[in-house]
Amino acid sequence: MEISSKHIMKVLLVLSWIIFIGVCVDAGGFIFNTIFMLTQNPFGETYFWNGAKLTSLYDFDKGYFMVIACLMIIVAVMKSLMFYWIVKILHEQKLNMEQPFNKDVGDFIFKLSFAALAIGIFSSWTANYSIWLVAKGVTMPTLEQMNVGGADVWFFMTVILFVIGHIFKRGIEIQSENELTV
Repeated sequence: MEISSKHIMKVLLVLSWIIFIGVCVDAGGFIFNTIFMLTQNPFGETYFWNGAKLTSLYDFDKGYFMVIACLMIIVAVMKSLMFYWIVKILHEQKLNMEQPFNKDVGDFIFKLSFAALAIGIFSSWTANYSIWLVAKGVTMPTLEQMNVGGADVWFFMTVILFVIGHIFKRGIEIQSENELTV
């Protein structure tokens, strides 16, 4: 049995939905725990979300806690937004294999590149802020526990998507020129 591109697109849609739901749960967990820690002031609460222990930061200064929590939320929401766009383009079947160079796909790639850039910037900002807090004597969880590690990978992904976006832009121009000459 031969695997067609339609089968691959269906599998990618299912995987994208699974990842989208996971990153949405992650973003919701960060939002809920931030609100819970700020409003309920839990004395026995030792872990934030995904095992990130931010209690010492919360005890040190609630303002610094809010900054870190907001940066973590922004990164998580941006990841959710990226997968929303992926699910949307796959669900609406705008990836046409007969004519892959269309405006919708070009716009999609550029949106993903700018979202990856934003994730990279906010991840880097969170990492630098966390390093600054550690220098002040605050015990901080690892960047992986806060789900903001890998800013350099997001910057690398931005460059790759930006180059692919420009290739698609040129492909759209060539495809429209060919349609006009026929």
